[in-house]
Amino acid sequence: MSLNTTTHLNFRGNARAALSFYQSVFGGDLTVVTYKDAHSVTDPAEADQVMWGQTVANSGFRVMAYDVPSARPWDQGTAPFFVSVRSDSTDEISALWEKLAVGSTVIQPLAKSGWAPLYGMLKDKFGVTWVLDVAVPYKA
Repeated sequence: MSLNTTTHLNFRGNARAALSFYQSVFGGDLTVVTYKDAHSVTDPAEADQVMWGQTVANSGFRVMAYDVPSARPWDQGTAPFFVSVRSDSTDEISALWEKLAVGSTVIQPLAKSGWAPLYGMLKDKFGVTWVLDVAVPYKA
């Protein structure tokens, strides 16, 4: 038996745009099911919003998202979570950073740190905070 976890992001009306952007950064396949597709429309204005969606890449990257219906409470919060992307390749992390940084607010520029060859943090144009770093073995 195997088990994996997937980050599931909640949005209010822009889940499709976010998933498409992440696909442009990480590659892979985009799947979107709208409330209309699922025959679960409660507000006609939200029929084409994402009830369930995901971007999955061959690299192992996977993220899910949906649009929280207006009838449900939703608050993105200040820093409720970070999405961490790690690789053993500085080239891969640098390339992903360049794409993800478009339209973002850089919190910590991608650079060498005391614990990693590269580390950086940014908040993308959808309000999601990303941490990218090059993973190295931890030596206690």
